[in-house]
Amino acid sequence: MASLGVKHCQDSLLISAFLILPLLFVGCGGGQSTTIPPSGGTASVTISPTRAALTTGQSQTFTAAVTGNAVTTVTWEVDSIPGGNASVGTVTASGVYSPPSSAGSHTIAARSTADTTVSASANVFITDLAGVFTYHNDLSRDGVNNKEYALSTSTVKAATFGKRFACAIDASAYAQPLWVANVAIGGGTHNVLIAATVHDTIYAFDADVSPCKTYWSQSLLASGETWVNNMDVGGSTDLAPDIGIVGTPVIDPATNTIYVVSKSKNGATIHQRLHALSLIDGSEKFSGPQEIAATVNGITFSPLSQNQRAGLALLNGVVYIAWGSHGDIGTYYGWIVGYNAATLAQVSVFNDDPGAGGGGIWMSGGAPAADSSNNMYVITGNGNFDGVTLFGDSFLKLSTPGFSVLSFFAPSDQATLNSGDIDFGSGGATILVDQPSGPVQHLAIGGGKVGTLFLLNRDNLGGNTTNDAGAVQSFSVGNRIFGTPAFWQNTLYIAPITDHLKSYTFNPSMGQFTTAPASQSATTFGFPGSTPSISSQGTSNGIVWATEKGTGPSVLHAYDATNVGTELWNSANSSADQAGQAVKFTVPTVANGKVYVGTVGEISVYGLSPN
Repeated sequence: MASLGVKHCQDSLLISAFLILPLLFVGCGGGQSTTIPPSGGTASVTISPTRAALTTGQSQTFTAAVTGNAVTTVTWEVDSIPGGNASVGTVTASGVYSPPSSAGSHTIAARSTADTTVSASANVFITDLAGVFTYHNDLSRDGVNNKEYALSTSTVKAATFGKRFACAIDASAYAQPLWVANVAIGGGTHNVLIAATVHDTIYAFDADVSPCKTYWSQSLLASGETWVNNMDVGGSTDLAPDIGIVGTPVIDPATNTIYVVSKSKNGATIHQRLHALSLIDGSEKFSGPQEIAATVNGITFSPLSQNQRAGLALLNGVVYIAWGSHGDIGTYYGWIVGYNAATLAQVSVFNDDPGAGGGGIWMSGGAPAADSSNNMYVITGNGNFDGVTLFGDSFLKLSTPGFSVLSFFAPSDQATLNSGDIDFGSGGATILVDQPSGPVQHLAIGGGKVGTLFLLNRDNLGGNTTNDAGAVQSFSVGNRIFGTPAFWQNTLYIAPITDHLKSYTFNPSMGQFTTAPASQSATTFGFPGSTPSISSQGTSNGIVWATEKGTGPSVLHAYDATNVGTELWNSANSSADQAGQAVKFTVPTVANGKVYVGTVGEISVYGLSPN
C-alpha cells in the first residue's frame, strides 16, 4: 500500500476503511485524514448567459455551475464538438468562446465531468455585418439588414426580448443612430454606436454594454457659440425649440471618419459646417471643419434659412449634403453640395430651383440614393417647375460628382402641388429595385403628401406628362407619406400618416406592384407615420421594425415581415420597455441582436435577454 502513501497500518483497518468509507483514506503515521468527495448523486448543470449576439470580432465568456455533485468541473463544446473548431468557433477550458469568421448560429454546451450525460447549453448568434454606416442602411435606402441572426420571429417576444439599457444624450436625436462593428477603441475591440443631437453634440457609445458606456462625446460648437433656436429661423415649429445636428451623419469605414453637419450661432451670425470626425476619439480630421458656403447663378447659400434635414450621402469619395427649408419660411432653395471626403474641398454645387426659390430637398430626413453607376436620386418639395432649370416637386436623377439633370419625373398636377404646399418630396429618397429579368430592369419608387407612390424607370424617369403616363406605375397607399419605405424580398413596406403599416407585393414578371396591400398592421400610426427598418437572416426571419410617435414615449413595434398583421412585440406592453420621449422622423437601427431608437434625452436600446 506504499503507493497510496499509507505506512504501518494493519490489513484489517485498511479493508474496513475501503468497505465502509470507500472514499476515506486514513493516514496512520501522521494521524491526518483527507476526505475525497463522493462521486455519486445526480448532477445538474446551468450556463450563463443562455443567449448571446456577437460580431465575428467579439468573444463571449460563459460560466457554468454544477449542483448535486461535489465535482463541479465541466468540459466545453461547440455544436457537440469538444473545444469547437475554426468552422464553428472555439471555446476554452474556462468558457471563453471565440466565433468563426462566418455568420450563423451555434450551440455552446457545458458538460459535467462527473456525469457526462448531464449538460446545459446556450445559443450564440454571429453576424458579419460590418456596420450601419448611413441612413436606412445603404445607398439604395431599402432599410434592410439581412445579416441579423439573433433577432428572429421566434426570439422577438416578451419572454426573451425587451429594453436592455439606455444611453443618455443632451437633447433630441432626430438623426438615425449609426453602428460600427469591431472598432479598436477603449483599449480593445468593441462595437460602437454613434448618436447626434440638436445641441450639436455627437457621441460614441459602446453598442453592447449595460449600463451604457461612453467612449467619447464631442461638442461641435466653436468658442462663444450655441445651437440655433427655432425663433432664429422665423418661428417655425418644424424643429423646436433647438436646431443643431439634424441630418443623419455618414461614416466612411475605410478611414474611420464620421461626416456630420452642425448648425450654430454666435450672436446674429449663423454657421453651418461640415465636420470630419475621428471615429476613434471624435477629433477633427482633414483640417476641418469646413464652413459651408456656395453660390450658383448669382444665388448665395444662406446658413440661416437652409435646413440641413436630409441624411448625408457618401458616394465615390464625395460627401453630399442636401438642404430644404424651416417650415417654408424665408427664401430657400433645394441645394446639394458635394465635398471631397479626404480634403473637405468643395467639389460640386446644385440648386434645383434657382428662380424665386423653393424645391427644398428634405424628404422627412431621408438621404439621397444612388445606383451602381454613381447616379444620385432625390425628390424635391414644392417649388417652381419648367423641366429645364426649375425642378420643384420632381424626382431627379443627377450625375455625380458634377451635377447635371440626367432625367426627371414631375407629377402631371405639379402646379397644384406647388400652390397647395403638397410636397412631392415629403417622402424619403428612393427605393431602387433592380429586376434583371423583368420588363423594366432598373426601377425606383417614391411618393409624398398626395399619398401616391410612383414606380419609375431609372433609365428614363418619365418627364412631366399628361396623366403621369411616363411612370411605370402609380397607386395610392391611402394617406400622405412622410418617410422612406423599406423593401425586402419583393415586398415594399410603408406607413403613411394616420394609417396602418402596409406591405405591397412586387410581381417581377409584370414589373409592377399589386396595388391592394398584402397585409397591414392593426396599429394606426399617427403623424408623421413611420419609416420602417427590416432585419432578416438572408431571405428568412424577416422582421419589420417601426416607431410610433405620439405625445409620450416613442413606441417600437416589431412585425412579422411575411404578414405585418402579426405583431411580434411592442414596447408599450411593459413599463420596463418604455422608450424615451418620441421625436418625429426617427428610424430604428437594427444590428447584432439590438435595436436602437433615438428619442428626447436618450438612445433607447432593445435586445435579447441574456437569460
